[in-house]
Amino acid sequence: MTGANPGKGLLAELVRFGLVGLVNTAFGFLVFVILQLTLGTVVHYLVVLVVANVIAIVQAYILQRRLVFRFTGGWWTGLLRFATVYLGAFCFNLALLPALHELLHIPVIPAQAIATVVQAFGTYAAHRLFTFRKPIGPSVPDAPPGADSSLPGDDVTR
Repeated sequence: MTGANPGKGLLAELVRFGLVGLVNTAFGFLVFVILQLTLGTVVHYLVVLVVANVIAIVQAYILQRRLVFRFTGGWWTGLLRFATVYLGAFCFNLALLPALHELLHIPVIPAQAIATVVQAFGTYAAHRLFTFRKPIGPSVPDAPPGADSSLPGDDVTR
């Protein structure tokens, strides 16, 4: 980030991350509810959860890529990295929640709230440093099949 105050750009990016995260969370929950109401009588709710999460992760990736990090690198590589970060965050949550609840005796809901906040900062750092890191050399976007790899305004590189 260039300019007199690079911290201001980082703060703006953090705010965008938080706002997009709220949208992503609401979207993922809505997808789960819609799928459960339409398919829940014929498909197990855990299958619905998996499908809803896949849809939500792709949607979150598109918004984080475009609106938060303004990333123009490889599409499929970025998506794989993004999903890897989410898998890591899930595993971290699986370890942190019982530690907070069973070892520190924090009730489950407040413990999950703490885990969510810690996870949000962790995923921001992971996405900034891993998923959407600026390539060292020139990169060639690897757009999804049949899609234009560039979006209006995608001439901005990270």
